[in-house]
Amino acid sequence: MKYDWILFDADETLFHFDAFKGLQLMFSRFNVDFTAEDFQQYQLVNKPLWVDYQDGKLTAKQLQNTRFEMWAEKIRVSTQRLNSEFLAAMADICTLLPGAQELIDALTGRVNMGIITNGFTELQTVRLERVGLIDRFSPLVISEQVGVAKPDIGIFDHAFSQMGQPKRDTILMVGDNPHSDIQGGLNAGIDTCWLNRLGEDKPDNITPHYEVGSLTELQQLLKAD
Repeated sequence: MKYDWILFDADETLFHFDAFKGLQLMFSRFNVDFTAEDFQQYQLVNKPLWVDYQDGKLTAKQLQNTRFEMWAEKIRVSTQRLNSEFLAAMADICTLLPGAQELIDALTGRVNMGIITNGFTELQTVRLERVGLIDRFSPLVISEQVGVAKPDIGIFDHAFSQMGQPKRDTILMVGDNPHSDIQGGLNAGIDTCWLNRLGEDKPDNITPHYEVGSLTELQQLLKAD
């Protein structure tokens, strides 16, 4: 295999991230019926916040609180409590993407595996523990702890220092988001693989080294490599 290290994104790369289902579960615990229309309204606020977070204009805490402000007022619960309950609900419904377990099993012992995620600390470790994969990934680099998010080179530099500064050409970054995962990997001078499960168009100015439609395809690619 060409690579000594494979760094994975977490949400929608290794794990399903069904925010609607998670929010429905969370709000049901407050006896609130959270509808598809509610989710659309939530996303109108949430999506631009994530862009600002990736651009370094917002902190993790600001994102977590701002996205729940309307609901906090509505049901008279603090934004921080809603955020914690949401992350707990997401942990409760967590499942691996198709092919993830097989890929990780196939790579274990052949290559070092780490995670670089823009997700939040409260969710990441719990999920890995629940699916029995906590021991397979080191480092586990979480933007909330580092203080910068992908695509900022700072989060990659932090990971590389934890990895013992391996040569850049021995590292592959795998992720589903061209703007954070692929652009971030390119910024950091490492090879990238875009997991394009939905067959989306590639952004004009971002060119990954590889593109796969599934984790099974990635497994085949790495075998052939």
